[in-house]
Amino acid sequence: MRLHPKTIASVTVTLLLAAFLTGCSADDWSQPHAMPTAVGALGDGFLPTDPPSPEATIDPEEGSWDDVHPSGGLRVVLLRKGDDDPEAAMTGAVRSWADAEKVDLREVEAGANPIDSIVEAMQMHPDLIISAGNDLVDPLAAVTPSHLDQQFLVIGAELAEPTENVTAVDWTGAAFRGEGLGASSHYDPATFTPERCAAAVRAGTAAVLHDQTGIVIWID
Repeated sequence: MRLHPKTIASVTVTLLLAAFLTGCSADDWSQPHAMPTAVGALGDGFLPTDPPSPEATIDPEEGSWDDVHPSGGLRVVLLRKGDDDPEAAMTGAVRSWADAEKVDLREVEAGANPIDSIVEAMQMHPDLIISAGNDLVDPLAAVTPSHLDQQFLVIGAELAEPTENVTAVDWTGAAFRGEGLGASSHYDPATFTPERCAAAVRAGTAAVLHDQTGIVIWID
């Protein structure tokens, strides 16, 4: 049976519209969204015997975060600033993790006013904002206390007085805490290896997915 040209055109328009709407639904972060949960448990040695207090630093055993993965649909914004080797290693680690875990990742490159970029990232309604770059530490310290409903993960640096929604992952050679403040260790760009940055992303996201936030995670 041959279809009338008008019928074919109508069917084509309907299919295209359906595909468009399906694509919008899948990509529209403005719609209500439940925070994805953790798949897998934190291993022995990740947390100390006593629950960590706010702003505490924990020293988990290497690999104790390996079994933790996000359930489907995690929305993450990578907030980045700078183009040096440490930032390239950190952003590469976030992208690789997101690809491996099927995370819906979007990126915001901070401009001349990083606070505006942080606000832009928050207005996208992500489950988590991952920050890479020392230049973002002071702007984050100014913004995050007023937005406790938004979770942040800082890689390779930390806030001097993090609120409950800010988790950080540091190591010897990182740990920038803001202008005018001493770092927890001497800054060494060579320590930002792809392997260490990958471990930092996995350790940090494992903590956030298990509601262990507002702390600093120290890795080797």
